[in-house]
Amino acid sequence: MKHGVAWLFVLAGLLGAGGGWLFNHVMWPDDPAPEPVYAATPQALVGQVRPAFRLGRIDGQWVSASDFDGQVLLLNFWATWCAPCREEMPMLNQLHNTYAEAGLNVVGIALDDVEQARTFVAETGVNYPILVGMADVMETGRQYGNATGLLPYSVLVDRAGVVRWTKLGPVTEDEVLRQFEPLL
Repeated sequence: MKHGVAWLFVLAGLLGAGGGWLFNHVMWPDDPAPEPVYAATPQALVGQVRPAFRLGRIDGQWVSASDFDGQVLLLNFWATWCAPCREEMPMLNQLHNTYAEAGLNVVGIALDDVEQARTFVAETGVNYPILVGMADVMETGRQYGNATGLLPYSVLVDRAGVVRWTKLGPVTEDEVLRQFEPLL
């Protein structure tokens, strides 16, 4: 397990900011990639319009940030090999189930192999949308202010698409509710 994580960081380092370019121009050469915009820090992203993304779900469907227009969105970057990520997911699932009608949409973004993410989600019963990828997820995380790539990392976006809160590290239910309730 330790070697897999080490290789992941080596791969991420080798791909760097060019990883998004590599996948968009080699694998999908006719699909021009927008120039990435990076927040200097997670806090610098607060008050800014959320960056665009297009990532695959664990069921193979494509999802774009614009698919969530008009909704309060809690993006949670995670991985199956990240113990704090795994620990907070049942609470995030409960928040999603309890507050979905009030407008909170939790979306997990897994830095992982699709099969591992799919298996984990099936075993735990997580029912909020899960997006998954490798270099594309690293790129999206950087655009959302997580230059370090550490996990878990969460971003709360209001109905107008403006980033209102970021958190590096595990979140608590009280933290999320304190940030979410004013956005109702």
